[in-house]
Amino acid sequence: MNAPIIDPLQGDFPEVIEEYLEHGNMKCIAFNRRGTLLAAGCADGSCVIWDFETKGVAKELHDKDCVAPITSVCWSKYGHQLLASATDKSLTLWNVLNGEKVARITLQQTTLHARLHPGSSTPSLCLACPLSSAPILVDLNTGSSTVLPVSVSDPSNGGPAPHPRNKFSDGSPPFTPTAATFNKRGDLIYVGNSKGEILIVDSKSIQVLAMVPISGGAVVKDIIFSRNGQYLLTNSNDRVIRVYENLLPPKDAAKELEALNNNNNNNDYKGAMKLKVTGSKCLLLFREFQDAVTKIQWKAPCFSGDGEWIVGASANKGEHKLYIWDRAGHLVKILEGPKEALIDLAWHPVHPVIVSVSVAGLVYIWAKDHIENWSAFAPDFKELEENEEYVEREDEFDLNPDPEPVKELDIDQDEEVDILAVEKDTAFSDSDASQEELIFLPAIPSPDEPEQQDKCIGSSSKLEDSNHSDSPFSVDAVQNPAMPTASSPLEVVDNSAAEEAAAATNMKRKRKPSVKGLELQAEKGRKPIATKAKPSGKSSKAKNKNGDGSALEIEDDVTDDNL
Repeated sequence: MNAPIIDPLQGDFPEVIEEYLEHGNMKCIAFNRRGTLLAAGCADGSCVIWDFETKGVAKELHDKDCVAPITSVCWSKYGHQLLASATDKSLTLWNVLNGEKVARITLQQTTLHARLHPGSSTPSLCLACPLSSAPILVDLNTGSSTVLPVSVSDPSNGGPAPHPRNKFSDGSPPFTPTAATFNKRGDLIYVGNSKGEILIVDSKSIQVLAMVPISGGAVVKDIIFSRNGQYLLTNSNDRVIRVYENLLPPKDAAKELEALNNNNNNNDYKGAMKLKVTGSKCLLLFREFQDAVTKIQWKAPCFSGDGEWIVGASANKGEHKLYIWDRAGHLVKILEGPKEALIDLAWHPVHPVIVSVSVAGLVYIWAKDHIENWSAFAPDFKELEENEEYVEREDEFDLNPDPEPVKELDIDQDEEVDILAVEKDTAFSDSDASQEELIFLPAIPSPDEPEQQDKCIGSSSKLEDSNHSDSPFSVDAVQNPAMPTASSPLEVVDNSAAEEAAAATNMKRKRKPSVKGLELQAEKGRKPIATKAKPSGKSSKAKNKNGDGSALEIEDDVTDDNL
C-alpha cells in the first residue's frame, strides 16, 4: 500500500465487498503474521490455506482421524505451524510446508478457541479455552495440561468454595465459557471470567498476579490484544466493547508485575484487594463502544493491524453487519453485507482489508473503495465534474526568450547506493523480518479430478452414439475438414439441421429423367438414346458418352412436377 497516495480524508478502513472465497463450508479464519496467507477451518475437519495475494488455494490439510468441524485456527509466530481445534475435543498441530501432523491430542472438553505461545518460533505450548471448563495450558509434546485459575476466590487459591445451591445436579459447580489470551511475549495470560474480572496469570508459575474489575460485572466473552500489545479489548454480555491501555512494558512484563506486587506500598493490602491495586497499575480503561440505540450483542471484535480502528460484528441472526470505530470512540462506518449471519472475522495485519465468514461457509473480503485522485500525482491538476470550454490566452503558448535557468541538483555521483538493505516496516516494529519466516507456499498445480474426466468422456460417447453422423468426432467430420466442429450440444443440433437443409437442396437440383427415357435405358442395357417429350416451358441439355465413345445429345423436358 502506497501510503502517500491515499487520500487521508477517506479513512484507512474497508468499505465494500471486493470478492469472496468459496471452498467447502468454512467456519473460522486466521491470517499469518505478514498477511500473505489465510487459514480457514472447514466443517469436514480439514484446513485450507489461501494465498491471499492470488486468492488461490495454496495447501489443504486433511486428517483422516478428524471429520468434526473446526472451531479455531492459529498460526505460529513465523508461520511454519498451524494449530486447529475441533468439536471432537481434539487439538492438531500441522506443519504447513509439508502438510504433515506434528502432534494431536484429545482433551476432555470441546475447545472453542486455541492459541499458540507467541514467544517461540516452534511453540509446544498452547492455550485452550474449553466450552464448559476453565482455560487450560497444554503441552503438545507431552500431552500434559494445567488448568488456569478463573477466580481469586477459587478453592485452589485458598478461597471459599461455591455455595451448594449454585451447583449442578452432578455436584459440579456452574461454569460459563471463559476467554483467555497470551500477551505479546507470552509470559502473561489474561483471563476474563464470568464475574466481570480480568485476571493476569503468570504463564510459568500459574499464579494470579493482578486483577482488574470490569464495570457492570458482566460475563467476558472475548479478550484480545492489539498487534503491538499496547491495547486490550474485551467483549462482555452487557453489550459493551471496552478497550484498555496496557501499562506494562512489552518486554519482561512478568518481572515488572512481580516487582509491583513486592512494592512496599502494596504490603498494606492483602488478598483480592492487593490484586486490584496491582491491576490498576497494569490496565487503564481507555474507551467504551456500544450501540446505544439498538443495544445489540457483539461478535468477534478485533483491532486493525495498526491498532487505530476497532471492528465488531452484529450477533443478530440473518444480518451480516460490521461496525467500525476509531480509537477516539467515534463510529465511522457501518458495513452491511448479505443476509447471512456472521460467525468469524479478521482484519488484515497490513492492509485495510477485513475478512468475514458467513454461516453459509463463504469468506467475504471487504476492501477499500478507492476514488481516483489525480491531484495526488500532480498538485496543479484540477479535476472537473463535466467538460468545460477552454479559452486560451493570447500569449499562453508564446516562447519565453529569457527562461529562468534550471537549478542543477546537487547529487553526489560517487556515493554508493545500498540496494540490499531493507527498510523496517512500522507494522512489524516488534522484530525484524526473519529469514526463517514462512511467507509464501510453493504453487503445486493440481490435476483434474478423475470424476470430471469420466463425465466428459461419457458425455462425448453418448453424443457420438445418439447423433453419430452429425457428431464433430465422426468419420465424415474428419474426412471433411471444411465442416466446422461443434463446441456445444446446441451447435451440434444447429449443424445437423443445416446439413439436412443442404441435402434437401441438393436433391431438388438433381435432374430426374423421364419415364420414356428409363424404359429405353432398361431395354438397351443402359445405352442412352435421344428422346423427345412434349415441349413445355423448360428444357435442358446433357451430354454423355456412349459405349463406343460417341457423344449423344439428350433433350429432356423437365416439368415442375418432376422436381
